[in-house]
Amino acid sequence: MGKYIIGIDAGTTGIRAIAFDHDANVLSNAYSEFTQYFPEPGWVEHDADEIFDVTMAMIEKCVKDGGLSFDDLAAIGITNQRETTVLWNKNTGKAVYHSIVWQDMRTADRVTAFNEKYGDSKYATAGSNAMTNSTGPKIEWIMEHAPEVKKGIEDGEVLYGWVDTWLIWKLSGGKAHVTDFTNTAGTLLGDITKLDYDEELLKEFGIPRSILPELTITGKFAVDTDPDVFFGHAVPIAASAGDQTAAAIGQACIKPGMIKNTYGTGSFIVLNAGENLPQNIPASTGLFIETANDITDKQHYALEGFANVSGSAIQWLRDGAGVVTNAKEAEELANSVEDNGGVYFVPAFAGLPNGSDPYARGTIIGITRGTTKAHLCRAAIEAMAYQVAESFNAMAEYAGVEIRSVRADGGGAQNDFLCQFQADILGVPVERPVITETTCLGVAFLAGVATGFWKDMDEVASKWQCEKRFEPRLTADERKKLMDGWNKAVAHASGWLK
Repeated sequence: MGKYIIGIDAGTTGIRAIAFDHDANVLSNAYSEFTQYFPEPGWVEHDADEIFDVTMAMIEKCVKDGGLSFDDLAAIGITNQRETTVLWNKNTGKAVYHSIVWQDMRTADRVTAFNEKYGDSKYATAGSNAMTNSTGPKIEWIMEHAPEVKKGIEDGEVLYGWVDTWLIWKLSGGKAHVTDFTNTAGTLLGDITKLDYDEELLKEFGIPRSILPELTITGKFAVDTDPDVFFGHAVPIAASAGDQTAAAIGQACIKPGMIKNTYGTGSFIVLNAGENLPQNIPASTGLFIETANDITDKQHYALEGFANVSGSAIQWLRDGAGVVTNAKEAEELANSVEDNGGVYFVPAFAGLPNGSDPYARGTIIGITRGTTKAHLCRAAIEAMAYQVAESFNAMAEYAGVEIRSVRADGGGAQNDFLCQFQADILGVPVERPVITETTCLGVAFLAGVATGFWKDMDEVASKWQCEKRFEPRLTADERKKLMDGWNKAVAHASGWLK
């Protein structure tokens, strides 16, 4: 048996590779950003070829920096940004079009038309209504605007996949065209009741099933890296996962009612809903109904809420507005004032949370002559918590399980002010783990259990450790007053582009 596992997180802004030993200790951690393309306002694109090159570089750096050997690598797992498109030529192994990222807004009108046509009729089977995140409309858009790609598809030369599919195909030397079913969450391509693609939706968007990857359940596919590609070694690629459900595993949320929130570029809250497919969830909640990663004979399900903009609001304060030089300064400024001074920041750079309004845009409201940059920083950080609260409250109402605490991870979880305010606005404790890069850890756990590196999910869950716990301090009336202010601010941001 090998001595370590590598978890790879192919995220929205960069690639991270982390090596873990049997005790889930971090042996090495390598990270690099890749290029973001913004060809038009609201459009976001990636170069899939660059993503692969950066992934390979980070794997090599992770092994080298940790003084490790590829001979001792037991397996790798890959988690990725979901809903982002990758189309490539299976003969050349090169991408044929820039990836349209999950954040991209170009399909807003198509999404609106879809929802007008279908209403909520597809919500219970697709797991979501149409939103600009959805992959189906993105693939349709590419076929309509890139005739050469459409011809390649018709000629049987072009394949489609999510970022994990692309990386697995490349690493296996083109032998495996697969994905984990968790990657279909929010894509508007899958049928969660059948764990298969939805033929009606494929027809709606004109997508041939032949270009799509084989859908698998976590741990059910077995493929090795091609030694000619992977540093001369054949290593099991033992797990694939959507990033947020992988993070839930990294947070050891393996029992119903356990919930995690990841503060990254966006913010994503995932609740373990148990072995029964959640029923009677109103589409108006905007929650995703999805499968959950597990290595068992029983399928588990999850509910998820999201906000496109979370940590990137702080990046905007740094890079766009020039208010701060780094995230730590933003936290220090937020702590320097007693409250937000009546200022609310709705960071709807790419619409409102849960895809509820793609026409909303960012709003800062409540500014007075006494408003300072400290109030702006506090309002931006508080906004991250308010957005999580919207999904949390819907889950608490409809999930049918008791939520006793929230486990926080991602870069934003390092912010004590955010974690404390999150606990305050939710009314339950927020727990921050020792290892906050839980996407890598979660997919490493999945790969390790699948290959026998770890015994089972209970063993990996026992390795979770709490670094700090934040207890709520506000009364119910105080929480309500703050949330009422937030909801009023959101109403002003809504529908701006219409």
